[in-house]
Amino acid sequence: MIRFVAVQHTFSEFFGALEPQFEARDIGFTYIRPVTGQDVIGSALQFDALWLLGGAYPVSDREHCPWVDDELRLLAAFRKVRRPAVGLGFGAHLVAVAAGGAASPEPEHDAYWTTARATAAGKGDPLADAVDGRRVLVMANGSVALPAGVAPLVVDEAGRWIAIRPDPLSYGLLFRPELKPGMIEDMVMEEDRPVPEHIGALIEEARERWAETQDTIDRVVVALVKALDLMQERRKMPVFTMKQVDSGQ
Repeated sequence: MIRFVAVQHTFSEFFGALEPQFEARDIGFTYIRPVTGQDVIGSALQFDALWLLGGAYPVSDREHCPWVDDELRLLAAFRKVRRPAVGLGFGAHLVAVAAGGAASPEPEHDAYWTTARATAAGKGDPLADAVDGRRVLVMANGSVALPAGVAPLVVDEAGRWIAIRPDPLSYGLLFRPELKPGMIEDMVMEEDRPVPEHIGALIEEARERWAETQDTIDRVVVALVKALDLMQERRKMPVFTMKQVDSGQ
């Protein structure tokens, strides 16, 4: 069975709208939740793909995100054994940092609706083609300046990067195909979570665009499956169990 592992950084941000897409394809998934104190450990050989989900703080904020280095090591392990990795929001910044990008805590909140534009570098890329000209919700905290040699596949209306593919098996998406309106509402309810002042307007537009967004989600999933060969089951490392042996004594 194909199985994904996802690192979940907040209670509100999980696979969300992507879950039915995976279940329809008979893809299983496991969450690692460092926000609850769970260690970010495990072998890349136990899973077919890695997903790094959204978060409430910038990746440069090690006080609130002390697990960042562990995640970067996990991402490196997946890249070493050539298994796909996808970062969303906070996770996209991790993908960019792993590629050599420079993280900044500013802006505190980077959340807005925009029309996605494929770049020359994104021409022919399944993901860039899938979202070109469509309205998407960008949501992250802080920023990461891309290193030389990593060109954005998709930019927003202001020309800022919102999707990268630093290597053939990795994507970073600052737009959020997994977010349902109810998930954004749950962010507001999280205790002590910082949220943008205009989050009400973001939720309102998310509701208004939900039918359109669902079509975009379909396109994004199909594109990622094609680009990363996500329906290919990789060879898994065997899991051993201890068995008591009667020594005859």
